[in-house]
Amino acid sequence: METSNKRLLFPLLVNHPHFIYLDSAATALKPQCVLDKMNEYYQLYGVNIHRGVYQLSYEASLAYEEARKKVADWIHSQEEEIVFTRNATESLNKICLMNAAMLNQDDEILTTEQEHHSSVLPWMHLAGKNQCRLRYLPLNESGEITVEVFKNALTPKTRILAITYASNVMGTITPLSEIIRIAHQNNILVIVDASQIVAHQRINVKELDCDYLAFSGHKMYGPTGIGILYGKSKLLKKLDPIEYGGDMNDDVDLHQVTIKPIPHRFEAGTPAIAEAIGLSEAISFLEEQGMDVIGKKEQTVHQYALNLLSQIDDVIVYNPKAVLPIIAFNIKGVHPHDAASFFDGNQIAIRAGHHCAQLMSKWLHAPHGTLRASLGLFNTKQDIDKLIATIQEVIHFFKGA
Repeated sequence: METSNKRLLFPLLVNHPHFIYLDSAATALKPQCVLDKMNEYYQLYGVNIHRGVYQLSYEASLAYEEARKKVADWIHSQEEEIVFTRNATESLNKICLMNAAMLNQDDEILTTEQEHHSSVLPWMHLAGKNQCRLRYLPLNESGEITVEVFKNALTPKTRILAITYASNVMGTITPLSEIIRIAHQNNILVIVDASQIVAHQRINVKELDCDYLAFSGHKMYGPTGIGILYGKSKLLKKLDPIEYGGDMNDDVDLHQVTIKPIPHRFEAGTPAIAEAIGLSEAISFLEEQGMDVIGKKEQTVHQYALNLLSQIDDVIVYNPKAVLPIIAFNIKGVHPHDAASFFDGNQIAIRAGHHCAQLMSKWLHAPHGTLRASLGLFNTKQDIDKLIATIQEVIHFFKGA
């Protein structure tokens, strides 16, 4: 599926030829191949899985489990370590609730102000119920998480670290390998939110050695409604499900149930079959495009944007050190929502607000949040030129400059 114009791979952009999409950090657009693969399931063998003894059910079950293998291979895990969920939010909530029993009163949960709400709110709620202490790692002057700060934050009561792999506001990448090594030396369980990095870099959970990891399919050019919960098999086998129902049990008597082995014990009810198949195709799409090629293209456009933005006095860029192609900025004296509405008038989709990370907005002293331009593989320097021109229009309209 080679084309020099990557826009042609995405039906939404084909149908809206003048539309500039700069919100891939919220959700990535879906290429035609992903839509085709999901439609193929619905049109050719769109029946339920694992339960039917007829041929089409076997084909659907096979495609669903092949999708699990595809995800496992993509992140270098075992198939039984991959649990399909609705999204990263559900994955992170399940990890929290299923590990609640390990926390006693006065135990500590470490997290950071970089976190997406999905990564911090479950632990905040659990800490309140279990009378645990939720603590935040201080960020450095650039808003980054450092190994040294993590070392200094540890106490004998630290039990869990809930941490992002990459910030959806700052675009920075956490030095996880060293942090996880130190955490395990201190018998700390590590839960990683990898949602923001999956479209930009390959993940190797075996090298990373995290205990649990979560991400969503829709961030990586896959469909909405499908997420991944990765957990080390030795840990998943110790956990009880928090959802009970169809297809997660082997035998049911009047007063007891025998549940299936991992991962199916955590997938009660009819799952998102088409979405899992679509996610598998999205991974194939990323492989075909080449992660290195995608990264180089995104970084070229990203740096081009940063250089131009730095020349505008009325623009504040909060994350000039971003590694991922995310730019958090504001136009001085203009509410981000007002600016975003102006952008929309020029057919530019850009995020405005807190990005489900209010703690980071407050750390940045940006009470109304920020504008956020996030790039995908289809974005070009021409998109940035139009962004810059629109910023100049915003400044002139609101400030008369």
